[in-house]
Amino acid sequence: MKFTTFGRVATVRTALLAGAAALAVPTAASAQEVGDDADIGEAEPETETGNVIVVTATKRQQTLQEVPVAVSVTTAETIERAQIRDLNDLQTQVPSLRVNQLQSSANTNFLIRGFGNGANNAGIEPSVGVFVDGVYRSRTASQITDLPDVQRVEVLRGPQSTLFGKNASAGVISIVTKEPEFEFGGSAELSYGNYDAIVAKGLVTGPITDSIAFSLAGGLNKRDGYLEDLATGNDSNERDRWFTRGQLLFDNGGPFTARFIGDYDKIDEICCGVINLRRSDASNAILALGGQIPNPNDPFADVIYNNFDSTNDIENWGVSGELNYEIGDFTLTSITAYRESTAITDQDSDFTSADLIGSNFANVGLETFTQELRVAGEIGDRVSFLLGGFYFNEDIDQQNALIYGEDFREYANILIGGPVTSPPNDFAVQQLEATLSALNGQDYTGRFFAAGQGLNEAYTLSNEALSIFGQVDFEILDGLVLTLGANYTDDSKEITTNVISSDVFSGIDLVQSGNTAIFAQAFATTLANFGIDATDPAQVGAFAAANPEAFAQVQAGAQAFADANQNNPAVNPLLALQPLQFLPPFLNVPNSVEDGQTDDSDWSYTARLAYDISPFLNVYVSYATGFKASSFNLSRDSRPLAADIPAIVAGGFAPANLRPGSRFAGPEETEVYELGFKGNWDVLSANLTFFNQRIEGFQTNLFTGTGFALANAGLQETFGIEFDSVVRVSDSFSVLAAFTYLEPEYVDFPNSSIGNLSGRAVGGISEFTMSLGAQYDKELNANGDRLILNTNFYHEAPVQIADGLPGFFDPRNPASQAAAFAAAAPFRRQVDELSASATYSFGFGLDLTVWGRNLLDDRYITTIFDSVAQTGSISGYPNQPRTYGVAAKFKF
Repeated sequence: MKFTTFGRVATVRTALLAGAAALAVPTAASAQEVGDDADIGEAEPETETGNVIVVTATKRQQTLQEVPVAVSVTTAETIERAQIRDLNDLQTQVPSLRVNQLQSSANTNFLIRGFGNGANNAGIEPSVGVFVDGVYRSRTASQITDLPDVQRVEVLRGPQSTLFGKNASAGVISIVTKEPEFEFGGSAELSYGNYDAIVAKGLVTGPITDSIAFSLAGGLNKRDGYLEDLATGNDSNERDRWFTRGQLLFDNGGPFTARFIGDYDKIDEICCGVINLRRSDASNAILALGGQIPNPNDPFADVIYNNFDSTNDIENWGVSGELNYEIGDFTLTSITAYRESTAITDQDSDFTSADLIGSNFANVGLETFTQELRVAGEIGDRVSFLLGGFYFNEDIDQQNALIYGEDFREYANILIGGPVTSPPNDFAVQQLEATLSALNGQDYTGRFFAAGQGLNEAYTLSNEALSIFGQVDFEILDGLVLTLGANYTDDSKEITTNVISSDVFSGIDLVQSGNTAIFAQAFATTLANFGIDATDPAQVGAFAAANPEAFAQVQAGAQAFADANQNNPAVNPLLALQPLQFLPPFLNVPNSVEDGQTDDSDWSYTARLAYDISPFLNVYVSYATGFKASSFNLSRDSRPLAADIPAIVAGGFAPANLRPGSRFAGPEETEVYELGFKGNWDVLSANLTFFNQRIEGFQTNLFTGTGFALANAGLQETFGIEFDSVVRVSDSFSVLAAFTYLEPEYVDFPNSSIGNLSGRAVGGISEFTMSLGAQYDKELNANGDRLILNTNFYHEAPVQIADGLPGFFDPRNPASQAAAFAAAAPFRRQVDELSASATYSFGFGLDLTVWGRNLLDDRYITTIFDSVAQTGSISGYPNQPRTYGVAAKFKF
């Protein structure tokens, strides 16, 4: 068996972006004795236990064993056998990866080793970078789609900022699709499953001329929803997606090659359903209105209630070109791409059949241009290098509208304490309007909680970044390679906001109003001690004229008492109404205190020493850092920092009832120490990694009930162990085993939206995840017919889903943090998903498959959050139930 040194492939980014590989999967091809001059396709692997990677920059086969990076690779065959439809399904194959589907088809969060963010808020770029054929996809709306003509999916674990630049501080997901071929061929696939699921795909490829080849792929994915909406009569969490993708390849056998790609995909579906996990007084008010809420005692009945369907209309398209030119031992590469993504959604965000939230509409558009230039090559026999630059330019235009529905006024009336009557009687709200009208000298009659009031939002964000990166391998001795790399990134962002709240009640400062009421009461009580009726102006005037000093003391004493007790709920009863102020006034930026701009720059480094202990076993030790620039909070909770409020008030432009919040989060900085072993023997390949990873300033994005609180955690740290292996039991039978052990901790996070988290384990990250699989692949006859049996079991140990819930925490009362923790504590997630498939493959190219995912129908809650506009209630997203079906694929 022949292996080259790490220095031959490890530093070439193309090896990770554009090669073909199989690692830690039962269908993995092995590393055979492939010579340095072997072209792609000339050598066919004979075993299934290796780590094959094809480096397209040199068109030579190399092994993943030679790459000293913690990487998991899922091949096209595994994706096909397991019926993996998108990146949501991929996590069952990669224990270190977690994928959370959130409030819409355009919002999915990726976590690697427990680190990740970026969903639900267009202003936050993810910490896990996603690349498709070397092109960076900046937001999840452009990442969740069917996987067309895929060759493999790589998951690079840990910070990858040195070679991948911005927003790879937690890791990288790299999707590599198949290049066009100069031999005519293709495939057609049709699958049918429960919930009337239909997946159809087609691919055709071949030559146009001797030097130009093409490929054209397309497909659709349709399925009924698995959540029944008993209010609208429709199903939720359906699939209705289609895509098309075309490629051209120029390759005349000379030093210059070019690959051009154009793609378009569309999603038009109802998603995503939410179940109630805990009811409250707010729930009782909804039920009193005649509304319906899912039963928290039966969370997996797959029944939901909405008064209108939550719709998703998402379009993604883009074009890219990759040019490669070989000059002796050097290869010049240019990748240019332009992409647009539009997500139009409308959600019934109260997730009940009552018309509380009449609409939660969003229209988010992204335009992204990227340009990468790099040169890679070798200098002599001992040195290889890569040097490059990356330019990123993106514009985001986002519009939102959250509007109260017809039932909201009566809902608030019941919460305030009004009786339930038929027809509805809003007497309690009327009394509140009269009281506050008197206190504030304004007429609020009929203006509180009216249908059509709400928040209209408009945001823009411009982002420009430039990275310069390089990496060098020095083969110090035979088999001993030192790798040094660095990346300098400069990232600037600028936002504008135009947000208007028409929620009249939320615009009232209940602290100040309470101050006025407390003063009046104290003033009247004190005057009564002098025998003066405070409601009689004549008596008060006479007393003031006769006793000016005493009158002044009465006023001062009453005001001092009011000032001291305005934040005391026992004295100021208006404070109890603050939870009904869902949409307080917004201070737009830029303003004289906040310029709405960030400009960050930083260096990232990699240092690694790798050694070939033997032709079968390699070891490496590495240190790497990562960097992610500041992110803006483009949500209705984007509010000035508490430290900026005094200057804003002093400037005289603070709206009434302005509240502090989080306008942006500062940069993330990551570092990881890693020790890895990679072995590849005749019947076994195994990889073992130990690491300690720290992120300083991790950007947390926590839902608060109407918006998102964006904040920097001081320091988050994870110690972990990762292991994956493939055992070739016989020529026909192989077994996979992979696990990840994590110990994540908030080392320092005193100011989270649920209080001080310092010293606590990080919620939602399972300590132990495992994937076990097996494949039986037997040739049956001389015609080449084969029987392929494949199974996979994925397990996550029980874990508390969330650290806590902000709706139960009052920042003015630190003791309430216990309630925030206690609210989340009962909700735990354990995953035990079994998937399997059986394929009869005919020698002439036809495959017939029976498949099933989550065959044990394991049900769990993926995410929990404070129910929207329902203080004290808790909601969550359920996972997908058992799915199964049959498929036919013909390759020609």
